Amino acid sequence: MGTGSKDWIRIHRTKLVTIACLVVLVVLLTGLFFHFFYPARGMEQVQVVIEEGDSTSVIAEKLHQNKVITSALIFRFLAWLQGRQEKFKAGCYALNTGMHYGEVFSVLESGPNLQVKLTIPEGLTVRETAERVSRTTGISVEEFGEAASRGDYDLPIIPEGARDNLEGFLFPKTYNLSSMASAGDIVSMLVAQFKAETADLDWSQAERRGISPYQAVIIASLIEREAVLDEERPLVAAVIYNRLKADMYLQIDATVQYALPQWKEVLTYEDLKTPSPYNTYLHKGLPPAPICSPGLASIEAALAPAEVDYLYYLATGNGKHFFTSDYHEFLRVKQEVQGQP
Repeated sequence: MGTGSKDWIRIHRTKLVTIACLVVLVVLLTGLFFHFFYPARGMEQVQVVIEEGDSTSVIAEKLHQNKVITSALIFRFLAWLQGRQEKFKAGCYALNTGMHYGEVFSVLESGPNLQVKLTIPEGLTVRETAERVSRTTGISVEEFGEAASRGDYDLPIIPEGARDNLEGFLFPKTYNLSSMASAGDIVSMLVAQFKAETADLDWSQAERRGISPYQAVIIASLIEREAVLDEERPLVAAVIYNRLKADMYLQIDATVQYALPQWKEVLTYEDLKTPSPYNTYLHKGLPPAPICSPGLASIEAALAPAEVDYLYYLATGNGKHFFTSDYHEFLRVKQEVQGQP
């Protein structure tokens, strides 16, 4: 075989190898292109919260972590290339895994598309409510607290001079919020729910018992923190009214808990000496304001306590309490309960 033939074969092989490499490269690049730009759309729906002030980089990372997009780098590059960085709107979004970049851009520019479900259980303080709202919506605790202390909500039941304290009036319920709801919007919704839930109650029952409707809500908040079972709420209410009538200290542990910096599983004797107008071991009468937001059952119990002469109650386990009007019987049962293993 001549030299020319060998050169021809070598050149031909080189061309074939080059063509094969190009084919592999094209296939690889095509695969990468479709992987990054046209991924298989997933069936899983995810929730992504874009907060005010989030940069494009932060948004890209959130989307990538939730597998909405395949690459945070490509998202940032395309957003820069198309001048979209300032067009994304804060809020809560329902997105799917494996979405195309153009589709994600369109959704984020249109605005939040998800309602947020917010559950406020009975017995939360304003601070605890703010923490629950923050976890659900991303609104800061401080922002919610400021909104709750504005003092301009329509609640005539709260005395003049105390309307910057909504403790007791952020009604517990499950709410569907717009993802664009502000802290003020949420506070207004909770206050409006209180008014709606209590509109048909006979508040004159409070006045017949020598207290104001506001004081009835204070009593309801004590009941909410002390009682677990609905059937015991009117009994706890009766003990509170009877002790007030007898000019006794209420000595309700929940008021001490409210005065402490944080909730404690067990109160000490030193805790009972905590200097606070809310400490009903040190001060007779009701605390100056509610200690939590009560549910409707507790408010109804505060307006219609049981007709009994009980002055004492004691937790016996499983949410139940022992009630009595006899102090010696109370001490006997207390000793039995405390003596249990």
